[in-house]
Amino acid sequence: MSAANAVTLPLAGYKARHIRLAVDGKVATLTLDRPDKKNPLTFDSYAEIADLFRAAAKEKAVRAFVVTGTGGNFCSGGDVFEIIKPLVEMEVVKAMRACPQPIIAAVDGVCAGAGAILAMACDVRLGTPGAKVAFLFNRVGLAGCDMGACAILPRIIGAGRAAELLYTGRVLGGEEAERWGFFNRLASPDTVLVQAQQLAAELAAGPTFANAMTKRMLDMEWAMSVESAIEAEAVAQALCMETLDFARAFRAFAAKQKPVFEGN
Repeated sequence: MSAANAVTLPLAGYKARHIRLAVDGKVATLTLDRPDKKNPLTFDSYAEIADLFRAAAKEKAVRAFVVTGTGGNFCSGGDVFEIIKPLVEMEVVKAMRACPQPIIAAVDGVCAGAGAILAMACDVRLGTPGAKVAFLFNRVGLAGCDMGACAILPRIIGAGRAAELLYTGRVLGGEEAERWGFFNRLASPDTVLVQAQQLAAELAAGPTFANAMTKRMLDMEWAMSVESAIEAEAVAQALCMETLDFARAFRAFAAKQKPVFEGN
């Protein structure tokens, strides 16, 4: 997406062109919608997704995202009939990890290649027993180190399991994906999106600044020593204590009430 078409409006008023975007309360759902081809990513949809997540840093109303696909599949990868520029691919993952809001994937059916990367880049993944996750890069003569896979995937499922998937390109079924920790939990195809949206709504009702801080620290602390992480977390908590949401929660706790967070 060109700079001229970049997202500048609140997401609730933004009209997506290459994916479907729906905002329900504090949750935005991004849907890949080319079911005839199992929802492949194109140059334009890559760019629009990256642009949306970059815009999320300034978004006040939307506090959690869900990413999913239509027609019983998540995403079959990059469209083989389009040349997907590596720079655009990388920008999607960078934008998703920099996005302060939690992102939840609802995965059914095929989740392959760049589609598997898209799910991997989310914070939480819900799948179905029929989901088929595959990092296919080595099957076309490319290395498994694509779009951050060698950095992020081992954090999710462990180094040995990540190596197996990235070396072989084999399919990881839904039940195995849950056992390995790629999926946080499984749901039926009829309920996986609803459950993802419900979880997103729960997170969106939480303390916005603190959730963003949790996401940031999960990324940062991977490269820190324990000592450095403890010090960084002390700073992070001190910043959270300066928010109005913390004050609200403190007063509610003292009054033995449930806190109502307002996102500031």
